[in-house]
Amino acid sequence: MSVVAPLAIAAVVLLAPVEGQQAHQHGGAEKLGTVRFTTSCTTAAQPAFARAMALLHSFEFAPAIEGFTAAGTTDPGCAIAYWGIALSRWGNPFAAGIKSPAQLDAGRAAIARAKTIGAKTDRERDYIAAAERLFADFEKIDQRTRLLAYRDAMSDLAARYTDDPEASAFYALALAASNDPTDQTYASLIKAGAILERLAPAQPDHPGFVHYIIHAYDVPPLAPKAVNAARGYAKIAPSAPHALHMPSHTFTRLGYWQESVDTNIASAAAARREKSTGEELHAMDYQTYAYLQMAQDRAASRLVDALPEVVTRINPGAVSSSPPIAGVFALAAIPARYALERRAWDEAVRLELRPSRFPHADAITWFTRGLGAAHTGDLQTARAAIDALQQLEAQLTKAGEGYWAEQVAIQRLGVTAWAAFKDGRTEEALTTMRDAADREDRTEKNAVTPGPIAPARELLGYMLIAAKRPADALAAFDITLAKEPNRYRALAGALEAARLTGSRDAVSKYLAPLRTLTSKADVPRRPEIAALETGARQ
Repeated sequence: MSVVAPLAIAAVVLLAPVEGQQAHQHGGAEKLGTVRFTTSCTTAAQPAFARAMALLHSFEFAPAIEGFTAAGTTDPGCAIAYWGIALSRWGNPFAAGIKSPAQLDAGRAAIARAKTIGAKTDRERDYIAAAERLFADFEKIDQRTRLLAYRDAMSDLAARYTDDPEASAFYALALAASNDPTDQTYASLIKAGAILERLAPAQPDHPGFVHYIIHAYDVPPLAPKAVNAARGYAKIAPSAPHALHMPSHTFTRLGYWQESVDTNIASAAAARREKSTGEELHAMDYQTYAYLQMAQDRAASRLVDALPEVVTRINPGAVSSSPPIAGVFALAAIPARYALERRAWDEAVRLELRPSRFPHADAITWFTRGLGAAHTGDLQTARAAIDALQQLEAQLTKAGEGYWAEQVAIQRLGVTAWAAFKDGRTEEALTTMRDAADREDRTEKNAVTPGPIAPARELLGYMLIAAKRPADALAAFDITLAKEPNRYRALAGALEAARLTGSRDAVSKYLAPLRTLTSKADVPRRPEIAALETGARQ
């Protein structure tokens, strides 16, 4: 079915200041890309609506809400503007976790307003009705059921309006967002990516098409398919902090660490300018992770030291591209990564606990403390960490947060295994650590994090080295590197295991990429780099 006419076209290339907007924040010229969304709103309402659409496609939700509100104020009959507000209230669809009642109430109210005003076309009514599925009866209907209902409604809408690329894009986004993280056929992601790849050539400056391609292919086997989108998105919408960050999802999957650092430096600066502190912290977490892979520890340390100042700028009620958990997660993850990636066990066990309303963020600190305690032989503290992780896991299970409960369970098993190993129960420890690794392999990381705080199979590899089983350790590290390519800690472990096997070919296989990876490492280098290279030559 075709889009009915006559309708106005909401299209904008935001290369120049928009009247009434704070264009000075972008050095005088705002660039968000080009979006063409057909509406029945008045000509006067079109600029604000078009800008809001570009922002929505880049998950810049707070300014998108402002833009849709302005369109609705200019044209009180612009019902579709409140559809835009509702989707913005839903927030980042890739954030694993149950959305708050306040967030859902706000979205449902926007849908109610849209229905009260009344859309002027069947197509706009269909968009509003589809979005309503996300919020309807949320007190009784679980979030995944509502998300799948929205996905199916968008499938119908895209099939009905075949010449509306926006309908297809939002359907693809719903497909990717509703993907089951345990489904390793990636069927929904592949389907979403194919839709978006068909759309992108006709509108090469559309921010949403490339953005959603990155998300659709944000799993290890598919990440190479997103490289062109990753390298293009920041150029399309450099005024959007999230557009500057998103390429690093692909760069992280492929081990392109310097590119990840560069794009996250730009993203953090833009987020700070826009007072989007959650997005700034999210970019800092990805940046920290990348620095640590290149053994550039001083740069990572500066980010750790910057956290107290950033915390003072957090606005708990802000609506941003990053969900509320992203900032809290980063605050816990950045110092945890700094300790664990350097195997600084004494620092790990002393990590400061900062209780939050997110149990899975709090679990990061307990996990880090527990691993530090186990490695330093402080089994009493390790057991306290295990108990704390078990309690946090139970809280998440009770709250219906199944994904995060499983992630915390994996962390609990990791600490339990290392505590058992240090207590001399080697076989029990290895069995437990294998269980943790198998469970982690069966699920995907969430977009909130560049990677596990410490991959379970990598921890298994180091345990196998300590148990004098280097060949088995090497196999564990190889599996880790297949999922987390160019990861420093896995490469260093593989090199150590290879050296212990006595295979010169195996040593060469890992020594060369480790040297490349650390070519710009801090000087003096991490002690283990020199030790591993010396051992490799023996």
